Amino acid sequence: MSSAGSRASLEKRPDEVATMFDEVAPRYDVMNDLLSLGQTRRWRKIVLDAVDASPGQRVLDLAAGTGTSSEPYADAGIDVVACDFSLGMLRVGKRRRPDIDFIAGDATNLPFADGSFDAVTISFGLRNVSDPRKALAEMLRVTKPGGRLVIAEFSSPVNPLWRTMYVEYLMRALPEIARRASSNPDAYVYLAESIRAWPDQDNLAAWLSAAGWTDVTYRNLSGGIVAVHRAYKPEAATGSPAAPPAQVRRARRSASR
Repeated sequence: MSSAGSRASLEKRPDEVATMFDEVAPRYDVMNDLLSLGQTRRWRKIVLDAVDASPGQRVLDLAAGTGTSSEPYADAGIDVVACDFSLGMLRVGKRRRPDIDFIAGDATNLPFADGSFDAVTISFGLRNVSDPRKALAEMLRVTKPGGRLVIAEFSSPVNPLWRTMYVEYLMRALPEIARRASSNPDAYVYLAESIRAWPDQDNLAAWLSAAGWTDVTYRNLSGGIVAVHRAYKPEAATGSPAAPPAQVRRARRSASR
């Protein structure tokens, strides 16, 4: 991406996506609240509860952007590392919260040692990674045995009528709102397209199991607009085995609760 007003393609070249987020960084959190109709804070609270970290534990918050998702951990006395590949986002976050460790990093090649974290979380960022499945394997590598992963991502509404209305909002209303409120509305056209192209809840659950995560479950939020997946690293890690079908079935049962 070479100039303001351009947008990353769905091929997701890391340099293009990073530049796109650099450009929208100053108003990113405000736009998130606006475009989610105020639901962002509720979704973040559910993710925080799912991570279930306590003081003395270390949490990696990937795609942390300006650190809004990292702040609750720091405020609770938890050692949190905010990692993102957008330097613009990290600069905005560091100015606001100098007490949080902001580290530039690519989710497919994390700059951390094996078993560095008790928990890893990524919210609304996995779909922007060039190779999401490789990123899931990297998250497994940097997590301690027995540690957990929590992913919040846009997903597929479970009600067909609601799904149709949602896609219409994504492709029509969201870009129009962004044109009125954002300095780079084309970035939000990319975001809408990336959400529509993202796999549904069960497919993401299968990716997690295939990467070596176990006990994969998910919870639908806002009718399935967002899904929060949770999984664990085996106590005795043995690599990245293929997904046993039973693990994906457990994920589906969790969604129905």
